[in-house]
Amino acid sequence: MPETSRRGLLFGTAAVSAGAFLTACTSNEPKEKETAQNNQPAADDKPGKPVTIGFAGPQADHGWLNAINVQAKSRAERYSEVTLETTEGSNDTAAQIGQVKTLINKKVDVLVVLPADGKALTQVGLEAMRAGIPVVNLDRVFASPQAYRCWVGGDNYGMGLNAGHYIGEQLKGKADAKVVELAGIDNLELTKQRSQGFADALKNYSNIKLVARQAADFTVESGQAKMAQLLQAQKRFDALWNHDDDQGVGALRAIEQAGRDEFLMVGGAGAKSAMDAIKAGNSVLRATVLYPPTMAASAIDLARALGQSKGVAGLAEMEIPTSLTLYSAVVSKDNVDQYLPTGFS
Repeated sequence: MPETSRRGLLFGTAAVSAGAFLTACTSNEPKEKETAQNNQPAADDKPGKPVTIGFAGPQADHGWLNAINVQAKSRAERYSEVTLETTEGSNDTAAQIGQVKTLINKKVDVLVVLPADGKALTQVGLEAMRAGIPVVNLDRVFASPQAYRCWVGGDNYGMGLNAGHYIGEQLKGKADAKVVELAGIDNLELTKQRSQGFADALKNYSNIKLVARQAADFTVESGQAKMAQLLQAQKRFDALWNHDDDQGVGALRAIEQAGRDEFLMVGGAGAKSAMDAIKAGNSVLRATVLYPPTMAASAIDLARALGQSKGVAGLAEMEIPTSLTLYSAVVSKDNVDQYLPTGFS
């Protein structure tokens, strides 16, 4: 996941269709508002010039990463003139570099790449751009803006910020409120950004203190183990901010095993299991902050637009933007039905 980009346009996920709602992305003509459905095309359905898109995605070893691959493939299938050339997802940088080079040699029209390591794959992004193949850099950002034509991804700082504000508002009237944080992998920049956003939000609430923080590894097992440690160390607290819904499954197991329910929990990313729990209202999980995998569908829309030399409807510019930052909406019981179609397994 990328370093937070403040030069990007801030695009919200206001309705719930896939693709970050780039309405009529490949047309400059306005269209009537479409009914929000999961993967309902937000772009102009009318076939245009044939486009071959090369997609180098991640290894699907995590719910969110799997959703990225599903969103990209499902989106491409919506367009009769789009051919999607996919590689076998990999978290190995050398393997992924080779895969991208293969797509370059196939002379695809546009590349969509979610790099295992943005810095490590920068050179191959530059190679594609120099070969005349525009690159849509998905989520984890390349080290040079010359390595991509457009970046689209989530707002890690915004995730923490919105989680913090939600918790702050829930605990506004409580004196000496205590909050704990179950973070992701600490050596990742995205984890630092999520934690910084959360800390900055809590500065607005003088009654709240962060009393403990534990880093997990974005897995069910790590979430359960690290949450058990937090529960043992903190005999009572009022709220928990968990960075990732996959590790949140394990965290909820630990919480249930400990018989604790005195606090509220806020998750992160937008897994269907989390949204189901929020809707049921039978656990401490009250909200989750989105990091929408629909960004992959948006990347396909943008790649299609690039391949057809078209812009984004609703914007005056004739070209697509260089950067799109998705909004991290808070999903609670009040709006969960709206967002459930975007939940991933």
